[in-house]
Amino acid sequence: MSSAAEQEAVAGGPATGNGRPAAVVVNGAPRRAPAVAPRPGAPTPLGARYRVGPDGVAGTNFALWAGGAEAVDLCLFDEDGTETRLRLTELTHEIWHGFVPGVLPGTRYGYRVHGRWDPWTGARWNPAKLLLDPYARAVDGDFRLPPEVYGHVRDWPEQHVADTVRDSRDSAPYVPKGVVVHDDATDDEWMDDRRPKTPWADSVIYELHVRGFTMRHPGVPEELRGTYAGLAHPAAVEHLTRLGVTAVELLPVHQFAHEDHLLRRGLKNYWGYNSIGYFAPHAAYAASGTSGQQVGEFRRMVRALHAAGIEVILDVVYNHTAEAGELGPTLSLKGIDNRGYYRLQPDARRYADYTGCGNTLHVVQPHVLRLITDSLRYWVTEMGVDGFRFDLAAALARSMHDVDMLSPFLAVIAQDPVLRRVKLIAEPWDVGSGGYQVGAFPPLWTEWNDRYRNAVRDFWRHALPDVREMGYRLSGSSDLYAWGGRRPYASVNFVTAHDGFTLRDLVSYERKHNEANGEGNRDGTDDNRSWNCGAEGETDDEAVRALRRRQARNLLTTLLLSTGVPMLVAGDEMGRTQGGNNNAYCQDNEIGWLDWGLLEEPGWRALSDLAARLIALRHRHPVLRRRAFFSGRPHSADGLRDLAWFTPRGAEMTEGDWYAPAATLGMYLSGRDIPGRDERGDPVVDDSFLAVLHAGEAPVDFVLPGPPWARRYEVVVDTSREDQDVEPGVTHPAGAPITVPGRAVLLLRVAVQA
Repeated sequence: MSSAAEQEAVAGGPATGNGRPAAVVVNGAPRRAPAVAPRPGAPTPLGARYRVGPDGVAGTNFALWAGGAEAVDLCLFDEDGTETRLRLTELTHEIWHGFVPGVLPGTRYGYRVHGRWDPWTGARWNPAKLLLDPYARAVDGDFRLPPEVYGHVRDWPEQHVADTVRDSRDSAPYVPKGVVVHDDATDDEWMDDRRPKTPWADSVIYELHVRGFTMRHPGVPEELRGTYAGLAHPAAVEHLTRLGVTAVELLPVHQFAHEDHLLRRGLKNYWGYNSIGYFAPHAAYAASGTSGQQVGEFRRMVRALHAAGIEVILDVVYNHTAEAGELGPTLSLKGIDNRGYYRLQPDARRYADYTGCGNTLHVVQPHVLRLITDSLRYWVTEMGVDGFRFDLAAALARSMHDVDMLSPFLAVIAQDPVLRRVKLIAEPWDVGSGGYQVGAFPPLWTEWNDRYRNAVRDFWRHALPDVREMGYRLSGSSDLYAWGGRRPYASVNFVTAHDGFTLRDLVSYERKHNEANGEGNRDGTDDNRSWNCGAEGETDDEAVRALRRRQARNLLTTLLLSTGVPMLVAGDEMGRTQGGNNNAYCQDNEIGWLDWGLLEEPGWRALSDLAARLIALRHRHPVLRRRAFFSGRPHSADGLRDLAWFTPRGAEMTEGDWYAPAATLGMYLSGRDIPGRDERGDPVVDDSFLAVLHAGEAPVDFVLPGPPWARRYEVVVDTSREDQDVEPGVTHPAGAPITVPGRAVLLLRVAVQA
């Protein structure tokens, strides 16, 4: 069965010879003609833009790129859901456009796009499906996934051929609509002098979920919890400023949809990595309503964070959309021009999937590249954000097939006068062949460094074969990033992220426990590199619990003393647990939300205090946040080097020491002659430090290096203690041993230098 007439007959509706509906019928009666015909309008900017014309007539200009489409209907919706369809007759460079007088901000709208139905060649036009404008700046309503929202007949008995049969049922009652938004972001609140502009080397990133961060916060009013306004509340901001973080990295806030398999299990997509609207703040996170007010609420949140000196980085998902593969719903791009927006296989009925989510955006196409860069610029210039973390960035860097660091996407970003000035973070991999690209992204970019994560986890569970990898990771990963003018801050160091165990679970579980996800515990990684300290999960054994808190302090301290940009995950500093769930993407509940009551528990409050203490230490000491890689060479006549490594004997490590199994590593950071100049143009000089990391169970005597390294040392941090208060003025002589407790970090400051 392949003809349009036959397919429509199976789908339950009539068809004309060209595959379009024979008549537009509403409530059993033909729809009345619209009262106002669109004027020609303009093809730019894309999307819906309210304006007042030269003749004083107010209205909205609509512009939609729909390459290959035969016709486009603009659909306007009254408050009661009544739909009015207006045919856009103007076509300029594949952009359908028109100006409609009288359409004011707050108006809900969508599109119906006409064209061929031929899945075998990738053509999936279906005017029965109401489509969300890719440029919609606000979205009203929830995505539901009944059979009517699929372009094909989803309940066709032979599921393997379902996607070839067009469905003629109207999807409008089941999908959200775009909302016309007033252009009111033209004041000076987004001017550059209002942004914190924290240098990369000084940055400390805090990854958080807008909803989960405040849902249980006792200081945030109940009606604001889980919203942009809740994150902007002084009680929420106060925790961030107390910690001293310089940026929040928000899990996806673009409008997203929930997957069908989750809805059928009574779950939702909590993390939001299922985008469908790249210009719209996710409506469910708005306390002020959904008819466009979420835009202003998001801006006010950014303003509040900026006022506190905190930058806003968005985790963005431009590699795929919520429309999934050939069996997925038709919500937007798939119905506008499936072949133009998505990468297809040689068998064009199927999608090329480099993301593991069913589809991959075809970023090589100019209009797709334009969609992404227009979206990025919008969030910077009109919404005030300071940077982006790109999910599965390797998928964006693919040219026709292979990852290409000269790809159009990376080239456009590099020359864009807006985007090249903001923070750019790559998740440098995807799931396709050759997709692992850690260390390969060009200058301007920083990267999530999973090799750092793996090395630090393995060191503290005493699973590294030797310490070579640990040495590179602690000192900025020069083996990965010391090329092309890149700096140590190209490495975003992390021990945990939203994906995987929390810090507390990392030291409490050796196996994932994802049963609540309803997938038979098959989802989530099995490569956790965790150690449960002797008992799986929660325990009443106080010795095990104390050891877990110590291990958490070790991991957190290692992260914040390492060269590069540290990233913490919200709640790790207070012992947040997900009960061993290492893939809580669908847990919009107490599993995924922060439990602020943990700060009332002395042990976890002490961890939060330690995090704040270490971040403050980074801010005070440039030697801990270097802007250039260490050289390891002498910088003075006495032979003092900027970086040196020591064994417990107090001797510098030899090449053989690097290849030998070891549980103890001493790292000396010299504050003399730090590369660069301060704001006055003077040389940067700082204290020098010795960090001793000991992963062994038994204590070890570590001989403190003598001249030229130091004459005396004082302990600044000792992770064997929950209470970090140290007796002032107590120093230890160089050349003498100091006892390092089992599984601990000692940070010592040089008290007197030669």
